[in-house]
Amino acid sequence: MAHIVRVTSGDDRLRDYTSLRDTSLRKLLETERGIYVAEGEKVVRRAIEAGHEPRSFLMAPRWVESLGDVLARTDAPCYVLDEDVIEGLTGFHVHRGALAALHRPPLPSAQEVLAGARRIVVVEDLADHTNVGAIFRTVAALGWDGVLLSPRCADPLYRRAIKVAMGAVFRLPYARLDDWYTAPDLLRDAGFTTLAMTLGEGAVPLDEVPTDGRLALVVGSEGHGLSPRWEHESVVRTTIPMNPDIDSLNVAASVAIACWQLRP
Repeated sequence: MAHIVRVTSGDDRLRDYTSLRDTSLRKLLETERGIYVAEGEKVVRRAIEAGHEPRSFLMAPRWVESLGDVLARTDAPCYVLDEDVIEGLTGFHVHRGALAALHRPPLPSAQEVLAGARRIVVVEDLADHTNVGAIFRTVAALGWDGVLLSPRCADPLYRRAIKVAMGAVFRLPYARLDDWYTAPDLLRDAGFTTLAMTLGEGAVPLDEVPTDGRLALVVGSEGHGLSPRWEHESVVRTTIPMNPDIDSLNVAASVAIACWQLRP
């Protein structure tokens, strides 16, 4: 059973929860400490159900009872503060009342993610955590099997990404590839047909892409799209037919459409 501790905002035990809006600071601190922060009752609950180990909890008094079953499963401390004090500590309004600092689990290898998978999404250099979270939620919802990330892709376990994904990052296998240059070869050797989403000339309309076999949908960054290597190395270059007055779609929206069209 978690130990319930009433604390003040200056308590050093709350350092995992300070300045949660500062993305650069949080990347540094969470990497150094090997943790991530989950926000909201549903997300915290799903993290624990996925087997992630809590380091501590922080919540307003009214949430202690609601999450009582979760707190009963761990001996991690639960720090209690009034909501306005939590807002001052974290730098934002925690409208869902509960936070948890959890130890980062070890990631599987790319080979482990690919083993047995039929549909995966490959994400290159996406910088926006909201887009990353939305992609994870879509991939999980439409029955795809996993995600591969480039070294510079935003962190799926950053608080904002987790929140947008509604905890899908806890159940969907994913790996980060350090050697991004050889990733096309890795997928080819594993028997995947790579589909590069691009606005370039000569791209095949998405609804004309064959859906049989093992497919890897490859998407690029918000600004520049896919790198030339991925466009060149992918087996198929594909695009979403759209009104000519609109030049592109948000990357998360594009992935949602493609995952639906190519669903298993």
